[in-house]
Amino acid sequence: MNFKIYEEIKNRILFMEYQPGQILNEKKLADEFGVSRTPLREIFYRLEWEKLVTITPRAGAIITPVEFQKLRDVFRVRISIEGLIGRLAAERISNGKLEEMREIKAQCESLSPDVDIKQLINIDIKFRELLNNSANNLILKETSDNLYNMTLRAWFMVFDGPDFSVEIDEELKEIEKTIEVLSHRNPQEAEAFKQNVIIIYVERIKNKF
Repeated sequence: MNFKIYEEIKNRILFMEYQPGQILNEKKLADEFGVSRTPLREIFYRLEWEKLVTITPRAGAIITPVEFQKLRDVFRVRISIEGLIGRLAAERISNGKLEEMREIKAQCESLSPDVDIKQLINIDIKFRELLNNSANNLILKETSDNLYNMTLRAWFMVFDGPDFSVEIDEELKEIEKTIEVLSHRNPQEAEAFKQNVIIIYVERIKNKF
């Protein structure tokens, strides 16, 4: 599978450049990326496994809708997964990783209220990557990443508005608190905090749906 093309198409889905319900035109994508249809089909199958597209015999690959019922089920699993990541990270995180987190915090502080939402999400992704790596469990990381991707599009649908400074503040508070909790090296505290982050996030989006 061509991972460069896979990442590009996947990012277009996650960042809502491709809308829910949109059909991915296999021929147009093949022409755009200069490849045959075979590698694109492999990519579509991977994206279907990740619940980002649905493949039908006649239409092809269709971007999956964002439905609160499904999101709620995913978030229920994420509560446990993210809590476990917090617990393991508190046990295993190095001072070097904490310093890298502080650098990401500084990047978040430098964002302006009129920033593109993609920049904020990229900061969130980088911070999660550091946290997941600190937990040092590959299977847990892969599961966490997959579940995160299944819920990421809700951010665009709910929070991309004129008063985007609120989202920057929320992200900054989460980063600051995560660094503080991990610095305590207390697994129970870190687990409870990361679980609560997901619970609060669900409360913020449920009214939209």
